[in-house]
Amino acid sequence: MPEIIPLKGMLYSPELLKNASDLICPPYDIISSAFQQQLYGLSPFNAIRLELPLEADPYSAAAERLGEWLQTGELLSDPVPAIYPYFQTFEDTEGVSHTRCGFFAAMRLHDFSEKKVLPHEKTLSGPKADRLNLFRKTKANISGIFGLYADETKVVDCLMKAFAESHEPIVDALFQGVSNRMWRITEPELVGQFQHSLLDRAVYIADGHHRYDTGVNYRNERAAANPSHTGNEPYNFILTYLANIHDEGLLIFPIHRLVHSLEGFDAALLQSRLEEFFTVTELADRAGLKAFLEGEASNYAYGVVAPGIILGISLKTDPKPLLDAARPEALQRLGLVLLHDLVLGRLLGISQESMAKQSNLLYVHDDREVFEAVDSGRVQVGFVVKPTTVEQVLAVSETGEVMPQKSTFFYPKLMTGMLFNPLD
Repeated sequence: MPEIIPLKGMLYSPELLKNASDLICPPYDIISSAFQQQLYGLSPFNAIRLELPLEADPYSAAAERLGEWLQTGELLSDPVPAIYPYFQTFEDTEGVSHTRCGFFAAMRLHDFSEKKVLPHEKTLSGPKADRLNLFRKTKANISGIFGLYADETKVVDCLMKAFAESHEPIVDALFQGVSNRMWRITEPELVGQFQHSLLDRAVYIADGHHRYDTGVNYRNERAAANPSHTGNEPYNFILTYLANIHDEGLLIFPIHRLVHSLEGFDAALLQSRLEEFFTVTELADRAGLKAFLEGEASNYAYGVVAPGIILGISLKTDPKPLLDAARPEALQRLGLVLLHDLVLGRLLGISQESMAKQSNLLYVHDDREVFEAVDSGRVQVGFVVKPTTVEQVLAVSETGEVMPQKSTFFYPKLMTGMLFNPLD
Protein backbone atom coordinates (compact mmCIF):
# COMPACT_ATOMS: atom_id res chain seq x y z
CA MET A 1 0.00 0.00 0.00
CA PRO A 2 1.14 3.57 -0.50
CA GLU A 3 2.37 5.14 2.72
CA ILE A 4 -0.44 6.20 5.02
CA ILE A 5 0.12 8.69 7.82
CA PRO A 6 -2.02 10.32 10.50
CA LEU A 7 -3.14 13.88 9.78
CA LYS A 8 -4.02 16.97 11.78
CA GLY A 9 -7.63 17.13 10.66
CA MET A 10 -9.72 20.29 10.66
CA LEU A 11 -13.03 19.54 12.42
CA TYR A 12 -16.06 21.54 13.40
CA SER A 13 -16.05 22.88 16.95
CA PRO A 14 -17.62 20.70 19.69
CA GLU A 15 -20.44 23.25 19.98
CA LEU A 16 -21.34 22.98 16.30
CA LEU A 17 -20.98 19.19 16.38
CA LYS A 18 -23.91 19.01 18.80
CA ASN A 19 -25.94 19.39 15.59
CA ALA A 20 -23.58 17.50 13.32
CA SER A 21 -26.40 16.28 11.07
CA ASP A 22 -26.82 19.86 9.79
CA LEU A 23 -23.15 20.21 8.88
CA ILE A 24 -22.42 17.35 6.48
CA CYS A 25 -23.25 16.86 2.80
CA PRO A 26 -22.59 14.32 0.03
CA PRO A 27 -19.74 14.76 -2.49
CA TYR A 28 -20.09 17.53 -5.08
CA ASP A 29 -20.75 15.24 -8.05
CA ILE A 30 -24.15 13.97 -6.89
CA ILE A 31 -25.57 17.31 -5.71
CA SER A 32 -28.23 18.91 -7.91
CA SER A 33 -28.92 22.66 -7.86
CA ALA A 34 -32.13 22.12 -5.87
CA PHE A 35 -30.33 19.91 -3.34
CA GLN A 36 -27.53 22.47 -3.09
CA GLN A 37 -30.10 25.08 -2.02
CA GLN A 38 -31.58 22.69 0.55
CA LEU A 39 -28.17 22.04 2.07
CA TYR A 40 -27.49 25.77 2.28
CA GLY A 41 -30.66 26.07 4.35
CA LEU A 42 -29.56 23.48 6.93
CA SER A 43 -26.83 25.60 8.53
CA PRO A 44 -24.65 28.63 7.73
CA PHE A 45 -21.76 26.25 8.36
CA ASN A 46 -22.85 23.27 6.26
CA ALA A 47 -19.93 21.78 4.33
CA ILE A 48 -21.71 22.46 1.04
CA ARG A 49 -20.42 26.04 1.43
CA LEU A 50 -16.89 24.67 0.99
CA GLU A 51 -17.60 21.69 -1.27
CA LEU A 52 -19.88 23.42 -3.79
CA PRO A 53 -20.47 27.12 -3.02
CA LEU A 54 -23.24 29.08 -4.75
CA GLU A 55 -21.11 32.18 -5.37
CA ALA A 56 -20.08 33.25 -8.87
CA ASP A 57 -16.46 32.47 -7.93
CA PRO A 58 -17.00 29.33 -5.84
CA TYR A 59 -13.30 28.62 -5.34
CA SER A 60 -12.44 31.98 -3.81
CA ALA A 61 -15.63 31.85 -1.75
CA ALA A 62 -14.67 28.43 -0.35
CA ALA A 63 -11.14 29.61 0.49
CA GLU A 64 -12.33 32.78 2.22
CA ARG A 65 -14.96 30.88 4.16
CA LEU A 66 -12.50 28.20 5.26
CA GLY A 67 -10.14 30.90 6.55
CA GLU A 68 -12.96 32.72 8.35
CA TRP A 69 -14.23 29.57 10.05
CA LEU A 70 -10.74 28.75 11.28
CA GLN A 71 -10.20 32.29 12.52
CA THR A 72 -13.55 32.55 14.33
CA GLY A 73 -13.44 29.03 15.79
CA GLU A 74 -16.16 27.23 13.84
CA LEU A 75 -13.36 24.97 12.62
CA LEU A 76 -10.51 23.75 14.83
CA SER A 77 -7.27 22.07 13.79
CA ASP A 78 -6.39 18.95 15.73
CA PRO A 79 -3.12 19.59 17.60
CA VAL A 80 -1.93 15.97 17.26
CA PRO A 81 -1.92 13.87 14.05
CA ALA A 82 -4.61 11.19 14.09
CA ILE A 83 -6.28 8.40 12.18
CA TYR A 84 -10.07 8.67 12.14
CA PRO A 85 -12.23 5.52 12.11
CA TYR A 86 -15.50 6.24 10.28
CA PHE A 87 -18.50 3.88 10.46
CA GLN A 88 -21.68 4.24 8.39
CA THR A 89 -24.81 2.31 9.38
CA PHE A 90 -27.57 2.07 6.79
CA GLU A 91 -30.35 -0.09 5.39
CA ASP A 92 -30.32 -1.64 1.93
CA THR A 93 -33.29 -1.50 -0.45
CA GLU A 94 -34.86 -4.49 1.32
CA GLY A 95 -34.62 -2.89 4.77
CA VAL A 96 -31.66 -4.96 6.04
CA SER A 97 -29.21 -3.01 8.25
CA HIS A 98 -25.45 -2.93 7.52
CA THR A 99 -22.45 -1.10 8.98
CA ARG A 100 -19.48 -0.30 6.77
CA CYS A 101 -16.26 0.26 8.73
CA GLY A 102 -13.26 2.19 7.47
CA PHE A 103 -10.93 5.01 8.47
CA PHE A 104 -9.59 8.34 7.25
CA ALA A 105 -5.85 8.87 6.89
CA ALA A 106 -3.51 10.81 4.62
CA MET A 107 -2.30 8.58 1.78
CA ARG A 108 0.77 9.27 -0.33
CA LEU A 109 -0.09 10.12 -3.93
CA HIS A 110 1.25 7.95 -6.76
CA ASP A 111 0.72 8.08 -10.50
CA PHE A 112 -1.56 5.28 -11.69
CA SER A 113 1.35 3.98 -13.79
CA GLU A 114 3.16 3.03 -10.57
CA LYS A 115 0.44 0.42 -9.87
CA LYS A 116 0.23 1.25 -6.17
CA VAL A 117 -3.15 2.93 -6.52
CA LEU A 118 -5.45 1.41 -9.12
CA PRO A 119 -8.50 3.03 -10.77
CA HIS A 120 -11.51 1.36 -12.39
CA GLU A 121 -13.17 4.39 -14.02
CA LYS A 122 -12.16 6.88 -16.69
CA THR A 123 -11.68 10.49 -15.58
CA LEU A 124 -12.95 13.53 -17.46
CA SER A 125 -11.19 16.88 -17.92
CA GLY A 126 -14.09 19.08 -16.73
CA PRO A 127 -14.47 17.71 -13.19
CA LYS A 128 -10.68 17.59 -12.76
CA ALA A 129 -10.31 21.27 -13.71
CA ASP A 130 -13.09 22.16 -11.26
CA ARG A 131 -11.53 20.27 -8.36
CA LEU A 132 -8.03 21.56 -9.18
CA ASN A 133 -9.28 25.12 -8.81
CA LEU A 134 -10.73 24.21 -5.42
CA PHE A 135 -7.42 22.62 -4.34
CA ARG A 136 -5.47 25.70 -5.45
CA LYS A 137 -7.66 28.19 -3.64
CA THR A 138 -8.37 26.33 -0.40
CA LYS A 139 -5.06 24.45 -0.13
CA ALA A 140 -7.07 21.67 1.48
CA ASN A 141 -8.90 18.43 0.78
CA ILE A 142 -12.53 19.34 1.39
CA SER A 143 -13.71 15.79 0.67
CA GLY A 144 -11.82 12.52 0.69
CA ILE A 145 -11.45 9.71 -1.81
CA PHE A 146 -12.74 6.19 -1.11
CA GLY A 147 -10.12 3.43 -1.38
CA LEU A 148 -10.31 -0.33 -0.93
CA TYR A 149 -7.69 -2.81 0.21
CA ALA A 150 -7.80 -6.57 0.73
CA ASP A 151 -6.97 -8.16 4.10
CA GLU A 152 -8.67 -11.43 4.97
CA THR A 153 -7.16 -11.34 8.47
CA LYS A 154 -9.09 -8.12 9.20
CA VAL A 155 -6.45 -6.81 11.59
CA VAL A 156 -7.38 -3.15 11.15
CA ASP A 157 -11.11 -3.94 11.26
CA CYS A 158 -10.68 -5.54 14.67
CA LEU A 159 -8.56 -2.62 15.95
CA MET A 160 -11.17 -0.07 14.84
CA LYS A 161 -14.14 -1.94 16.25
CA ALA A 162 -12.44 -2.50 19.61
CA PHE A 163 -11.58 1.21 19.81
CA ALA A 164 -15.13 2.24 18.87
CA GLU A 165 -16.65 0.00 21.53
CA SER A 166 -14.66 1.70 24.28
CA HIS A 167 -14.77 5.33 23.11
CA GLU A 168 -17.48 7.84 22.28
CA PRO A 169 -17.45 9.14 18.69
CA ILE A 170 -16.28 12.71 18.12
CA VAL A 171 -18.80 13.11 15.28
CA ASP A 172 -22.24 11.49 15.30
CA ALA A 173 -24.51 12.59 12.45
CA LEU A 174 -27.60 11.24 10.73
CA PHE A 175 -28.06 12.11 7.08
CA GLN A 176 -30.88 10.76 4.89
CA GLY A 177 -31.27 7.73 7.11
CA VAL A 178 -27.55 6.92 7.28
CA SER A 179 -25.73 7.08 10.63
CA ASN A 180 -22.24 8.59 10.32
CA ARG A 181 -19.94 8.16 13.34
CA MET A 182 -16.26 9.06 13.54
CA TRP A 183 -13.57 8.57 16.18
CA ARG A 184 -10.04 9.94 16.66
CA ILE A 185 -7.00 7.69 17.27
CA THR A 186 -3.78 9.47 18.25
CA GLU A 187 -1.86 6.79 20.19
CA PRO A 188 1.40 6.24 18.22
CA GLU A 189 1.48 2.50 18.94
CA LEU A 190 -2.06 1.99 17.66
CA VAL A 191 -1.46 4.19 14.61
CA GLY A 192 1.67 2.15 13.92
CA GLN A 193 -0.38 -1.06 13.93
CA PHE A 194 -2.65 0.41 11.25
CA GLN A 195 0.35 1.35 9.12
CA HIS A 196 2.21 -1.94 9.56
CA SER A 197 -0.75 -4.21 8.83
CA LEU A 198 -1.41 -2.51 5.47
CA LEU A 199 2.15 -2.15 4.21
CA ASP A 200 2.08 -4.59 1.27
CA ARG A 201 -1.44 -4.03 -0.01
CA ALA A 202 -2.54 -2.16 -3.13
CA VAL A 203 -5.31 0.43 -2.96
CA TYR A 204 -8.19 0.30 -5.41
CA ILE A 205 -10.19 3.50 -5.89
CA ALA A 206 -13.88 2.86 -5.26
CA ASP A 207 -15.02 6.48 -5.54
CA GLY A 208 -13.26 9.80 -6.10
CA HIS A 209 -11.21 9.12 -9.26
CA HIS A 210 -11.36 12.78 -10.33
CA ARG A 211 -10.27 14.00 -6.89
CA TYR A 212 -7.39 11.53 -6.79
CA ASP A 213 -6.16 12.49 -10.26
CA THR A 214 -6.50 16.14 -9.25
CA GLY A 215 -4.45 15.45 -6.12
CA VAL A 216 -1.61 14.13 -8.30
CA ASN A 217 -1.77 17.18 -10.57
CA TYR A 218 -1.83 19.53 -7.59
CA ARG A 219 1.15 17.75 -6.01
CA ASN A 220 3.10 18.12 -9.25
CA GLU A 221 2.29 21.84 -9.41
CA ARG A 222 3.32 22.47 -5.83
CA ALA A 223 6.50 20.39 -6.18
CA ALA A 224 7.56 22.23 -9.33
CA ALA A 225 7.08 25.60 -7.61
CA ASN A 226 8.91 24.58 -4.43
CA PRO A 227 12.73 24.60 -4.71
CA SER A 228 12.93 22.98 -1.27
CA HIS A 229 10.54 20.14 -2.15
CA THR A 230 11.32 16.99 -0.14
CA GLY A 231 8.36 14.71 -0.92
CA ASN A 232 7.09 14.83 2.66
CA GLU A 233 5.03 18.03 2.45
CA PRO A 234 1.30 17.64 3.13
CA TYR A 235 0.47 18.20 -0.56
CA ASN A 236 2.17 14.86 -1.34
CA PHE A 237 -0.73 13.13 0.42
CA ILE A 238 -4.49 13.07 -0.02
CA LEU A 239 -7.36 12.57 2.43
CA THR A 240 -8.44 8.96 1.96
CA TYR A 241 -11.07 6.72 3.49
CA LEU A 242 -9.91 3.11 3.41
CA ALA A 243 -12.16 0.06 3.79
CA ASN A 244 -11.42 -3.65 3.63
CA ILE A 245 -13.08 -5.51 0.75
CA HIS A 246 -13.76 -8.29 3.27
CA ASP A 247 -15.81 -5.96 5.48
CA GLU A 248 -19.35 -7.37 5.70
CA GLY A 249 -20.78 -3.86 5.40
CA LEU A 250 -19.14 -3.09 2.05
CA LEU A 251 -21.91 -3.19 -0.55
CA ILE A 252 -22.09 -2.27 -4.23
CA PHE A 253 -25.56 -1.47 -5.50
CA PRO A 254 -26.46 -1.92 -9.18
CA ILE A 255 -27.05 1.00 -11.53
CA HIS A 256 -29.90 0.24 -13.91
CA ARG A 257 -30.21 1.60 -17.46
CA LEU A 258 -33.19 3.53 -18.83
CA VAL A 259 -33.47 4.13 -22.59
CA HIS A 260 -35.38 7.08 -24.03
CA SER A 261 -35.84 9.14 -27.19
CA LEU A 262 -35.02 6.40 -29.71
CA GLU A 263 -36.69 6.91 -33.08
CA GLY A 264 -38.98 4.07 -34.13
CA PHE A 265 -38.55 2.05 -30.94
CA ASP A 266 -40.67 -1.12 -30.98
CA ALA A 267 -40.78 -3.25 -27.82
CA ALA A 268 -42.07 -6.35 -29.64
CA LEU A 269 -39.28 -6.08 -32.22
CA LEU A 270 -36.71 -5.75 -29.43
CA GLN A 271 -38.07 -8.91 -27.79
CA SER A 272 -37.77 -10.89 -31.03
CA ARG A 273 -34.20 -9.67 -31.54
CA LEU A 274 -33.29 -10.56 -27.96
CA GLU A 275 -34.52 -14.10 -28.56
CA GLU A 276 -31.71 -14.56 -31.12
CA PHE A 277 -29.12 -14.37 -28.36
CA PHE A 278 -30.92 -14.91 -25.06
CA THR A 279 -33.18 -17.38 -23.36
CA VAL A 280 -36.21 -15.17 -22.71
CA THR A 281 -38.57 -15.72 -19.77
CA GLU A 282 -41.79 -13.73 -19.52
CA LEU A 283 -42.43 -12.57 -15.96
CA ALA A 284 -45.44 -11.22 -14.10
CA ASP A 285 -44.03 -8.47 -11.89
CA ARG A 286 -41.05 -6.90 -10.11
CA ALA A 287 -40.90 -9.71 -7.54
CA GLY A 288 -40.70 -12.26 -10.34
CA LEU A 289 -37.88 -10.33 -11.99
CA LYS A 290 -35.99 -10.05 -8.71
CA ALA A 291 -36.30 -13.83 -8.17
CA PHE A 292 -35.17 -14.48 -11.75
CA LEU A 293 -31.97 -12.45 -11.41
CA GLU A 294 -31.15 -13.91 -8.00
CA GLY A 295 -31.54 -17.42 -9.41
CA GLU A 296 -29.36 -16.84 -12.49
CA ALA A 297 -25.69 -17.69 -12.02
CA SER A 298 -24.70 -16.17 -15.37
CA ASN A 299 -23.05 -12.75 -15.47
CA TYR A 300 -25.02 -12.14 -18.67
CA ALA A 301 -28.52 -12.12 -17.19
CA TYR A 302 -30.73 -9.01 -17.18
CA GLY A 303 -34.24 -7.79 -16.66
CA VAL A 304 -36.07 -5.98 -19.48
CA VAL A 305 -39.02 -3.74 -18.66
CA ALA A 306 -41.08 -2.11 -21.44
CA PRO A 307 -44.75 -1.14 -21.72
CA GLY A 308 -46.74 -4.33 -21.11
CA ILE A 309 -43.58 -6.46 -21.03
CA ILE A 310 -41.41 -7.81 -18.20
CA LEU A 311 -38.68 -10.20 -19.30
CA GLY A 312 -35.82 -12.09 -17.72
CA ILE A 313 -33.10 -12.78 -20.27
CA SER A 314 -29.97 -14.92 -20.00
CA LEU A 315 -27.35 -15.28 -22.74
CA LYS A 316 -27.65 -18.66 -24.49
CA THR A 317 -24.64 -18.38 -26.78
CA ASP A 318 -20.89 -18.11 -26.29
CA PRO A 319 -20.19 -14.49 -25.30
CA LYS A 320 -16.73 -14.32 -26.88
CA PRO A 321 -17.83 -13.76 -30.52
CA LEU A 322 -20.07 -10.93 -29.30
CA LEU A 323 -17.30 -9.07 -27.48
CA ASP A 324 -14.15 -7.23 -28.51
CA ALA A 325 -11.39 -9.85 -28.33
CA ALA A 326 -8.85 -7.14 -27.53
CA ARG A 327 -10.51 -6.51 -24.18
CA PRO A 328 -8.97 -8.19 -21.10
CA GLU A 329 -10.77 -11.27 -19.81
CA ALA A 330 -11.80 -9.42 -16.65
CA LEU A 331 -13.74 -6.88 -18.74
CA GLN A 332 -15.29 -9.51 -20.98
CA ARG A 333 -16.75 -11.22 -17.91
CA LEU A 334 -18.66 -8.08 -16.91
CA GLY A 335 -22.36 -8.27 -17.66
CA LEU A 336 -22.48 -4.52 -18.30
CA VAL A 337 -19.93 -4.80 -21.13
CA LEU A 338 -22.13 -7.27 -23.03
CA LEU A 339 -25.25 -5.23 -22.28
CA HIS A 340 -23.63 -2.09 -23.70
CA ASP A 341 -22.01 -3.76 -26.72
CA LEU A 342 -24.75 -6.15 -27.79
CA VAL A 343 -28.08 -4.86 -26.51
CA LEU A 344 -27.66 -1.09 -26.29
CA GLY A 345 -25.21 -0.78 -29.18
CA ARG A 346 -25.99 -3.51 -31.70
CA LEU A 347 -29.69 -4.17 -31.10
CA LEU A 348 -30.86 -0.66 -30.19
CA GLY A 349 -28.32 1.31 -32.22
CA ILE A 350 -27.09 3.60 -29.44
CA SER A 351 -23.59 4.79 -30.30
CA GLN A 352 -20.70 4.87 -27.85
CA GLU A 353 -20.73 8.65 -28.17
CA SER A 354 -24.42 8.81 -27.25
CA MET A 355 -23.80 6.53 -24.27
CA ALA A 356 -20.95 8.74 -23.08
CA LYS A 357 -23.10 11.87 -23.44
CA GLN A 358 -26.14 10.09 -21.94
CA SER A 359 -28.17 11.26 -24.96
CA ASN A 360 -30.42 8.21 -24.83
CA LEU A 361 -29.59 6.81 -21.40
CA LEU A 362 -30.56 7.58 -17.84
CA TYR A 363 -29.31 5.77 -14.74
CA VAL A 364 -31.17 4.84 -11.56
CA HIS A 365 -30.18 2.91 -8.44
CA ASP A 366 -33.50 1.34 -7.46
CA ASP A 367 -35.26 -1.15 -9.74
CA ARG A 368 -38.58 0.31 -8.61
CA GLU A 369 -37.62 3.48 -10.46
CA VAL A 370 -37.26 1.42 -13.66
CA PHE A 371 -40.86 0.24 -13.43
CA GLU A 372 -42.11 3.72 -12.52
CA ALA A 373 -40.26 5.37 -15.42
CA VAL A 374 -41.62 2.86 -17.95
CA ASP A 375 -45.17 3.04 -16.56
CA SER A 376 -45.13 6.84 -16.71
CA GLY A 377 -43.98 6.84 -20.32
CA ARG A 378 -40.81 8.81 -19.53
CA VAL A 379 -38.66 6.05 -21.00
CA GLN A 380 -39.12 3.42 -23.69
CA VAL A 381 -37.39 0.47 -22.03
CA GLY A 382 -35.44 -0.20 -18.84
CA PHE A 383 -32.73 -2.77 -18.17
CA VAL A 384 -32.39 -4.12 -14.64
CA VAL A 385 -28.85 -5.35 -13.98
CA LYS A 386 -27.03 -7.31 -11.34
CA PRO A 387 -24.61 -5.42 -9.08
CA THR A 388 -20.94 -5.44 -9.98
CA THR A 389 -18.99 -7.40 -7.35
CA VAL A 390 -15.98 -6.09 -5.45
CA GLU A 391 -13.94 -8.95 -6.93
CA GLN A 392 -14.83 -7.75 -10.44
CA VAL A 393 -13.78 -4.19 -9.58
CA LEU A 394 -10.40 -5.43 -8.36
CA ALA A 395 -9.91 -7.73 -11.36
CA VAL A 396 -10.57 -4.93 -13.86
CA SER A 397 -8.41 -2.46 -11.89
CA GLU A 398 -5.47 -4.85 -12.05
CA THR A 399 -5.64 -4.99 -15.86
CA GLY A 400 -5.16 -1.24 -16.14
CA GLU A 401 -8.46 -0.93 -18.04
CA VAL A 402 -11.63 0.83 -16.92
CA MET A 403 -15.24 -0.26 -16.59
CA PRO A 404 -18.19 1.08 -18.58
CA GLN A 405 -19.69 4.33 -17.36
CA LYS A 406 -21.84 3.98 -14.22
CA SER A 407 -20.70 0.45 -13.37
CA THR A 408 -20.53 0.78 -9.59
CA PHE A 409 -22.45 2.51 -6.84
CA PHE A 410 -20.77 2.09 -3.48
CA TYR A 411 -23.48 2.90 -0.97
CA PRO A 412 -23.57 5.02 1.08
CA LYS A 413 -21.46 7.89 -0.21
CA LEU A 414 -18.81 9.29 2.13
CA MET A 415 -20.02 12.46 3.77
CA THR A 416 -18.14 15.71 3.26
CA GLY A 417 -17.69 17.67 6.48
CA MET A 418 -16.66 14.86 8.81
CA LEU A 419 -13.18 16.41 8.62
CA PHE A 420 -11.02 18.45 6.24
CA ASN A 421 -7.34 17.98 5.42
CA PRO A 422 -4.94 20.97 5.17
CA LEU A 423 -2.35 20.73 2.40
CA ASP A 424 0.02 23.44 3.68
